[in-house]
Amino acid sequence: MLGRRLKLWAGRMALARRLERALPPAALALMGALADAGHEVGLVGGCVRDLLLDVAPRDWDIVTSAGPEAILAMFPEGRLMGAARGGNTVLIPREGAAYEVTPYRAPDLLGDLGRRDFTINAMALGMDVTLHDPLGGQADLARGVVRACLDPGERLREDPLRMLRAVRLAAQLDFALDPALEEAITSLAPLLDTVAPERVGAEFARLLVTDRPAAGLEQLRALGLLERFAPELLAGVGMAQNQYHAYPVWEHCLMALALVPPELHLRLAALLHDIGKPRSLSTDEQGNRHFYRHELIGAEMASVLLERLRFENETRRRVVHLVRYHMDLHMDGPVSDSAIRRMIGRIGLEHMHDLIQVRRADRLASGKREGDLSPETVYLLQQVERVLAEDAALKVTDLAVTGEDVLAVFGRPPGPYVGQVLGQLLDEVLEEPGRNTREHLLVRLAELSQL
Repeated sequence: MLGRRLKLWAGRMALARRLERALPPAALALMGALADAGHEVGLVGGCVRDLLLDVAPRDWDIVTSAGPEAILAMFPEGRLMGAARGGNTVLIPREGAAYEVTPYRAPDLLGDLGRRDFTINAMALGMDVTLHDPLGGQADLARGVVRACLDPGERLREDPLRMLRAVRLAAQLDFALDPALEEAITSLAPLLDTVAPERVGAEFARLLVTDRPAAGLEQLRALGLLERFAPELLAGVGMAQNQYHAYPVWEHCLMALALVPPELHLRLAALLHDIGKPRSLSTDEQGNRHFYRHELIGAEMASVLLERLRFENETRRRVVHLVRYHMDLHMDGPVSDSAIRRMIGRIGLEHMHDLIQVRRADRLASGKREGDLSPETVYLLQQVERVLAEDAALKVTDLAVTGEDVLAVFGRPPGPYVGQVLGQLLDEVLEEPGRNTREHLLVRLAELSQL
């Protein structure tokens, strides 16, 4: 705590210098225009907190005494956000960025700060760099506590997403939740059902890429929030695995989550890679536990979960692919060149690096295996590098002929047969890369067209 106090004291002393260095000119111009028009204006929320902590602010939120009509009159290019839900924040584009300008939610600035979510976000900086902190945000920063502004139940009922935001902030800053806030979240957790799924998904995503995602996930579970939007994950809590794993499914997935880089698709893939295990559990006559096809079941479950939370299509596609193939960096049979080429084609070269990251985290999180990757996997990857150096065809688009060639040789209109023919040619080329010449494949097309 002493270290936090000293850091905060230094932050207060350096506020003006940090603000001058970090505030974008476009934001300063917006604030200046509002002030010149006779309105009170300042910075509020996370950017003030971050300046005190000497963290580069990601967003610059502006608060003002001007109403939304006055703001839009001054900045007609602005857009009113959340009007259907009673929102009055105006989003103003400037120089490739968008700035939120929000009218006071109360008659004055101090009243407005009391209506914000947490004390560490309820500090404001005036144009003269005066720090307004009526609710003790600096003291809570020094204590390392996320505390609600005034009545926690009221703040959470105003926007139940704040329950998730509290957990995310605690994980992001390595803070604890204030006991009164924790109690309110536990009591009001069902209200999260009323929040739009895309908002839940976005806040969940922000938690996953913090430095402490596992602690945040465990806190979501303990507070009863995780069951509101991702109940599939709870089936792994306390579920023992087998001789290859020292930890139950839930703990194993949390450890894997913390072991991949903070990229959203990797964090999601690590968290969800074994989501299918509870549904695939079987026990043989000797009492050994097995999870056959859990990667297939898990990929389908991951797709449903990510679609429910409105994750964008590309993220969902990448995560589902990694979950589906997270067991594929091994060979049950001989490591032949054709088998390696088929594996690369199946996984996709563009996914190989990500899959190695997930596989590494999976292995380390088992608690039973030594080293990042098994000797077998290391050998397999060496063979992959060697095969790739040969520049062989690995997918249909690498073939020396195209669908247009199939249509020309077969003399038929387009249809599913085109993909089937190209697939057969790829199978032949995977067995013998030297066959991937235009001359040879055109001969094969002619032969296939006669069948």
